[in-house]
Amino acid sequence: MKQLLIVILALGLGACASAPEPKPVVKQVEPVSVWNDNNISALHSEWRGVPYRLGGGTKRGIDCSAFVSVAYQKMLGLTLPRTVEEQQALGKPISRSQLRKGDLVFFKTGWSSHHVGIYVGDDSFLHVSTSQGVKISSLHNSYWASKYWNARRI
Repeated sequence: MKQLLIVILALGLGACASAPEPKPVVKQVEPVSVWNDNNISALHSEWRGVPYRLGGGTKRGIDCSAFVSVAYQKMLGLTLPRTVEEQQALGKPISRSQLRKGDLVFFKTGWSSHHVGIYVGDDSFLHVSTSQGVKISSLHNSYWASKYWNARRI
């Protein structure tokens, strides 16, 4: 009788131990972007008017690709390559109609020269103008509209 009880108890415990655990239900949600109006405004305020300087990377003077690198480091902790050409190879290409805050927008400004900025919504982008320094410009501006090349999402 004692042996029968031990066998029944062992079988019962073994069955509990081998039962599969239910899988947790994970709901997919859209990640919250750090590229929001408040953060973009703070970044713009911090850098507004800093002059353009080819090869520069500080508040004494900065070029477009360095500004994008600094912004991505500050906002996301990501280290991006230093040149427009290298940055243009990152992420995935997106159409102009799919632009979201934080996407990189690229322009062909000459035969072999390029420019990059950060899309901030409302058909505008944050960048370093050679004449006015760090500023927000419209993609509809006749100059920028004619030079638009492509966009990438990092």
